[in-house]
Amino acid sequence: MATSFKRTVIKSFPKVGEKITSDSLYWKNLEFPIIKKEFGAISHIDFSPVEPYDFAVTNSTRVQVYSTKTNQAEKTLSRFREVAYSGCFRSDGKLLIAGGDEACLRLFDVQGKSLLRVFNGHKGPVHVTKFTTDKLRVFSGADDKALRVWDIATEKEIISYQEHQDYIRAGATSQASHDIILSGSYDHTVKLYDTRIQGSVLSVDHGHPVESVLMYPTGGIFITAGGNIVKVWDALSGGRLFTQLCHHHKTVTCLCLCGNNQRLVTGGLDRHVKIYDISTYQVVHTLDYPGAILSVGISADDKVIAVGTADGLLSIQHRKSDDKGQRSKKTKKASYKYVLKGKVHSPQQGDVVVEHKRREQLARYDKFFKKFEHSKALDAALQLQVRRKTPEVTISVFQELIRRGGIKPALAGRDDKSLGNCLKFIQRNISNPKFMTTLVDIANLILEIYSPHVGQSAIVDAMILQLKETVDIEVAYMKSLMEVMGTLDTLFAISNRNESTNQNAELPAELTPSAAAKSL
Repeated sequence: MATSFKRTVIKSFPKVGEKITSDSLYWKNLEFPIIKKEFGAISHIDFSPVEPYDFAVTNSTRVQVYSTKTNQAEKTLSRFREVAYSGCFRSDGKLLIAGGDEACLRLFDVQGKSLLRVFNGHKGPVHVTKFTTDKLRVFSGADDKALRVWDIATEKEIISYQEHQDYIRAGATSQASHDIILSGSYDHTVKLYDTRIQGSVLSVDHGHPVESVLMYPTGGIFITAGGNIVKVWDALSGGRLFTQLCHHHKTVTCLCLCGNNQRLVTGGLDRHVKIYDISTYQVVHTLDYPGAILSVGISADDKVIAVGTADGLLSIQHRKSDDKGQRSKKTKKASYKYVLKGKVHSPQQGDVVVEHKRREQLARYDKFFKKFEHSKALDAALQLQVRRKTPEVTISVFQELIRRGGIKPALAGRDDKSLGNCLKFIQRNISNPKFMTTLVDIANLILEIYSPHVGQSAIVDAMILQLKETVDIEVAYMKSLMEVMGTLDTLFAISNRNESTNQNAELPAELTPSAAAKSL
């Protein structure tokens, strides 16, 4: 009785890749970015708190208000003679405040684009402008090291603070109180103020020039960014440091909250935007951009993310809507009667049941194995699409040839092209630990078979030299790894010895190992 052909067993290897989480799926659900080129570096992006959540982009000598529906600049506020900074909306979205190199603040009506107020008093470029929560005041921080609070109605200064020793480049307001203001400076300090009293009520040292600060809506926790470090502080316990995040490689330039204030977003000069879960302060996703990032903004409904770079590139990404993801090609439904045909009938006693067996579909290399054509089976496994996309299939065919004892005839008698394909595969995958054992044996067998023909083909000789270089590099890596492992073993041995010595020192003299040995 003939037995069915046994297919080649393809070995499966565990895949190491990015862990799929709900956050990664959520942040990957973004449309292809829309890129806009501006005239200068985009230093600040601020979304309007009210629908339709338009956003202000500050760059060069203007502040542009982009529409989230058309992705176009619908309004341009260009009443600046020099570079503008920190264009921010009021909480009702009707007014916008911005500073600049002219050492003054300008207040605009967003709808009519008219200039309403000009606040003069600073002696240096104004990089920080924000509205207070009561909508009646604004505060500003400038390169003259002063923090000033202004009354919108009278256009006059209410109070000023001169406590910083360097440029003020960051500021934030508390949503829990109308009078709490936070400022960050290049003197490495972050100060918390209460506008009802003179002087700061809290000061912490970030350790690096502070580029951005942020306060949680509750007002009890604030975040500072400077250097490649982000720090989280508890304001209610006198500025106690909660934790610090060091996931960026270069300076962190901007901070914002999203996801109903459950996610922290940071952007840096390393071209990465990182999203943290504020419950654990672990990175849940990372977005990559083509340039150094200076500003990041996310709409209140999390449907639009805008990123500005130092090269003047503005990236706008929208979240894919659910109805787009659920669209599928409509197919003609079969009738209910047709679907149930032959499935509801049960055989009766005396009926002859004929089972229908589908024809077994074999892979191309298995078809050759079935005919004992080992050389052709190896050719099928060495095809470009197979060896590049599924190298484990090629390895499994090699192992099957070794098991059958047909590996040497399959490798012998090959022309330059087919032998070159085999050597390319070995050279590409021999450093992979999963394939190394098998490929080393195959490489030795090829050298044994074709050593008398070395020097007769320039293509084969070049491939053998490339294989030798790859093996030499891998051997050098292994030697370095063994040296590192030897050093670590020495350090661990010394550490264990010191621990045991300390433990013995704490024991009474009669209980030490040496005393116990003498008693025995």
